Amino acid sequence: QVYTSPSRNPYLNLAIEQYLLRNCAKSSTILFLYVNRPCVVIGRNQNPWMEVNLDLLRCGIPSPTASSKHVPVDLVRRRSGGGTVFHDLGNVNWSVICPSASFDFDRNRHAEMVSRALRRLGVADARVNDRHDIVVGPSEKETYKVSGSAYKLITGRALHHGTLLLSSPHLPVVSSLLRSPAEGYMQSKGVRSVRSPIRNVDLGNEEFIDAVIGEFGKMYEGGTGVVDVDAETAGEATWIAEEMETIDSADWRFGQTPQFTFSTHPTEEDPRPRPPLP
Repeated sequence: QVYTSPSRNPYLNLAIEQYLLRNCAKSSTILFLYVNRPCVVIGRNQNPWMEVNLDLLRCGIPSPTASSKHVPVDLVRRRSGGGTVFHDLGNVNWSVICPSASFDFDRNRHAEMVSRALRRLGVADARVNDRHDIVVGPSEKETYKVSGSAYKLITGRALHHGTLLLSSPHLPVVSSLLRSPAEGYMQSKGVRSVRSPIRNVDLGNEEFIDAVIGEFGKMYEGGTGVVDVDAETAGEATWIAEEMETIDSADWRFGQTPQFTFSTHPTEEDPRPRPPLP
C-alpha cells in the first residue's frame, strides 16, 4: 500500500503517520510520502533548549528570495526517537510501516530501498552508512548526510522514516538554527543529535517520489496503487484531530523533555567550564 499526503502541515502528516502505524493490518507493509512546510522536528526524547536556537526559530529564518522577509518555522516533537532534523518544501519525507519481524531481520532494508531510488536517478554514490543514514560523497572521510533515520516500535509493528534533502533553499541557515546558544550551560538526560555535514542531492520532489514508489513496488510485487490521504480518508478524523492537538501543544513540545539542569557556572555534578555569558 502506498499513500501520499497533499498537506504541508507537519502536525497533520505526523498524525496520519501514527494512525497508519497503529491501525493498519498487522501483516501490511505501507509506504507513506509527504512534504512539510519549514519546521524543526525533534526526536521523542530530545531537549528543545539543547537542540534548537529557539530565538532564531521564533523570529523566523531569512527568505531565500527576499532579504527583507522571514519564513516562519514550526517546532515539532515527533513520537519516534532519533535526532533533530529540518524540513521544508525541498525535502520529501519517506516512511515505511511494516511487521516488526521484517524490521528486526534487516534494519537497513528500507533505507537501502531509498538509496537504490537515488542511484536510479543518477546519484551514483548514494549509500547507507553504519549509522543507518543515507549519505553521498566520494569516500568515507568525505561524506554528506542526505537522509537520517528514526524509528518507532509498537507491538507487532515498526515505523522507519527519514527526510531526504532534495533541493532545500534553506541549507545555509540550518546549522545556526540547530545550534543552541544555551548548549554550553546545560546537562541533559535526553538524546543528543549527532551533527553531520549535509547537502542537497539536487532532484525534484516528484521524480524522487516516483522513483521510491517504483523501488517499493519491486520489493513488494506491485502493491495496490497510490492513494492521496488526509484526515478523512485515513479512516478516523477524530483520532487524527486529537493526535494533532496533542503534538501541537506546549505540554508535548516542551513538557515532555527529559530531566535537565541549566547553570551559568561549574557545579559538582557538571564541572565543565561555562562559556562567557552574553
